[in-house]
Amino acid sequence: MSVKHLEIGEPFFGLRLVTDEASFEIGNRAIVLNLGNAPIAVEAQKIGALQSAILEGCSVVGIDKMVVIDRFDTHDDDAELLTGIREQWPSAFEVRREERLRGVEHYMSPKIWVGQVGFTIYHSASIPLNVGLHKEHPFCPVPGFREVHTQIVGFGKMQQCREKDLSTLYLEEVMAPGHTHRPMFDENGNYPWHQFETITPSVFMAVEMLPDGAQPPA
Repeated sequence: MSVKHLEIGEPFFGLRLVTDEASFEIGNRAIVLNLGNAPIAVEAQKIGALQSAILEGCSVVGIDKMVVIDRFDTHDDDAELLTGIREQWPSAFEVRREERLRGVEHYMSPKIWVGQVGFTIYHSASIPLNVGLHKEHPFCPVPGFREVHTQIVGFGKMQQCREKDLSTLYLEEVMAPGHTHRPMFDENGNYPWHQFETITPSVFMAVEMLPDGAQPPA
């Protein structure tokens, strides 16, 4: 049983990773993402695996693994918050050096790995973002890689396409604070062409889950 503070969101957001707890109390409003394989219970409701919700003043029961994001809506001025993030976090291109990210107003926190699970927070500043369709995750050569994204601030959309061309879009899922898009991967970790696109300047958390046999990148 443990509650681990993840420092990657500071000083803007508080993150806690809760594992193997019979119950956990949520006080002030928080985004809760269930990373376990079984649903967690909130009064008469269930939050399924890789689903999330905004909770307040309640108990969560039957926890294998979940993330709690605090202070996501306590900022007086979102524009001021996002300016502060851009001043503190590097661009995703500076860190990842992916050509599709060159010149894109996309910023990222430090990444932390807890076992096989990686956590990163991203800020997407421009509208449109134009981050680029992609489907490969080359740092994980072992089949079975899984990833989901949870919206923290602002509004966006996760888009899925048949080809590397937005004209082949077949599914678009709106992302509001507290929402995690439905998983896109199949049982072997294969993804369609996909991208996150902004509706407003946004902040979201990416959670990467490595299969057995894969090692977190150095």
